[in-house]
Amino acid sequence: MNERIESTPEWAAVRSLVGSIDLPALFESDSRRAEDFTLQVGDLLVDTSKNLWTREVRAALAEVARRADVASAWRRMRDGDAVNESENRAVAHWALRSPTGTPAIVAGRDVSGDVHSALGSLARFADDVRSGRRTSATGQRFSDVVNIGIGGSDLGPAMAYDALRAFRDGPHCHFVSNVDPANTRAVLDGLDPARTLVIVSSKTFTTAETMANAVAVREWLVEGLGADAVGAHFVAVTTNTRAAGAFGVDPDAVFGFWDWVGGRYSLASAIGLSLAIAVGPVAFGEMLAGMHLVDEHVNRSIDEPLANAPLVHALLSVWYSNFLGAETRAVVPYAHDLRRFPAYLQQLDMESNGKSVDRDGRLVALSTGPIVWGGAGTDGQHAYFQLLHQGTHLVPVDFIGFARPVDGDQERHDALMANLFAQSQALAFGRPLDEALPNARHRVFPGNRPSTVIMAPALTPSVLGQLVAFYEHSVFFQGAVWGINSFDQWGVELGKDVAHGIGQELVDGRHHVSDPATRRLIEWYRSHRHRSVE
Repeated sequence: MNERIESTPEWAAVRSLVGSIDLPALFESDSRRAEDFTLQVGDLLVDTSKNLWTREVRAALAEVARRADVASAWRRMRDGDAVNESENRAVAHWALRSPTGTPAIVAGRDVSGDVHSALGSLARFADDVRSGRRTSATGQRFSDVVNIGIGGSDLGPAMAYDALRAFRDGPHCHFVSNVDPANTRAVLDGLDPARTLVIVSSKTFTTAETMANAVAVREWLVEGLGADAVGAHFVAVTTNTRAAGAFGVDPDAVFGFWDWVGGRYSLASAIGLSLAIAVGPVAFGEMLAGMHLVDEHVNRSIDEPLANAPLVHALLSVWYSNFLGAETRAVVPYAHDLRRFPAYLQQLDMESNGKSVDRDGRLVALSTGPIVWGGAGTDGQHAYFQLLHQGTHLVPVDFIGFARPVDGDQERHDALMANLFAQSQALAFGRPLDEALPNARHRVFPGNRPSTVIMAPALTPSVLGQLVAFYEHSVFFQGAVWGINSFDQWGVELGKDVAHGIGQELVDGRHHVSDPATRRLIEWYRSHRHRSVE
């Protein structure tokens, strides 16, 4: 049985350093702080200097990482071991972005050939759709793509599609995830079924929400074009080829992936097909290369915690969660095109590390998995930034910004970046009472509010890949310190099971639910479900 990290001398050493930290004083006394607390990984400049830690705290946290042996945990994942113990699976999303000719050993087998064969098929299909070589049942070019998925089959492609808006030159993509009929209606409204390609993304091809939406979209297509059109218009990303065939998908339009690719880590797999169609295989490949660049940074620096940018980011999260009592982390990209990135990170982080049991089956004795939230700047400044600046909660913030705009309007982009830098500065240094108006405590900004600033030259496919991989590795390292399995997600299963029984009761009226509160809600719902809306 593994030792608990919180019982080690290294953990105690960090605890002994908890105390009053004054950011203005730290900068005043340390002229090299900004330089020495900034790391470079690929195109990403990661400035951690305005965080509530000293050189001593940072060094002590690095020793915690060594005691937790995060390097061995990383190597086990990289070497294809079954690090997802509860499902006895390897975790090898990194293999999806390894260059051609580079071995990728998973469970003792080199899968690099399989990966690049699958990516080649994806690229050819995307090119065929984009060029018009693959046409609809009526012989027309596809103008629109509807991606049906949920969780990792939706959040990654939808986020990346928005993020790479400036690089889109293919069919328009639309995303259906919510089983609420309003989602499907909103997407299909105005689309021409004769020019719409539909991608159904489900590893098992049994995901309840995805399949319910797929059936609804198929009915829409059949109503417009007839049943014979399904084979020309539907594509499946799944491991269940038989179920996809029974649904009406042609075998040459089924794209598979592997059980060592978790849903929230699957953007670089065939799950990214809609993105590849929108931006083209070349840009899609550049995104994968950006991911690999960060993978290599981690691999090279795995034995040097303070040189490993994602590990440093992870140690900050451990510091805030376990020693300073912060329960959340805000992510604020100053880029409209990256506005879905916080939602993407919510699943990546909270589904990975929202665990209360460690790898040995013991209840954890410390806080794991911060609540991740946020949105695009500058919108957030006129919403939740009031709490960040003057509220009573400690909320570390990740700011993300870019030196150049993708649309060429440098003047307005300068104004946007001025806001990013100003918010980070104001959070850290505040405004004391003697600088506010007389007796105007409501105008005082206490400062000492932490933030990390991540900058890159521009939001390109490569940089997007680097950002995704950076946070993937940070999440991994946090889980390795806490001794939890970051790659299963049993917490999503119970609700699914209960919903199945309740769904039956909503249809047949028979009692499948025992607790009185839920029974009363069901009875109310059944009594109102057929009433017209006044």
